[in-house]
Amino acid sequence: MPNPKRRHSKARTRTRRAHDALNTPQFYLDKDSGEAKIPHRIDLATGTYKGRKIIDVKEAE
Repeated sequence: MPNPKRRHSKARTRTRRAHDALNTPQFYLDKDSGEAKIPHRIDLATGTYKGRKIIDVKEAE
């Protein structure tokens, strides 16, 4: 297997690793329920997306 001929500098290594940080998860508060939701997802409990009914949800018995 090939090995590097020269050592990478600290700046080069740290520049590459700058994108490895974990992001905080994004969410918004639902206007109706006040519950935290992930954006751009259909709410499976109500079947709505952006305030419009998308899918029919069966009620629990």
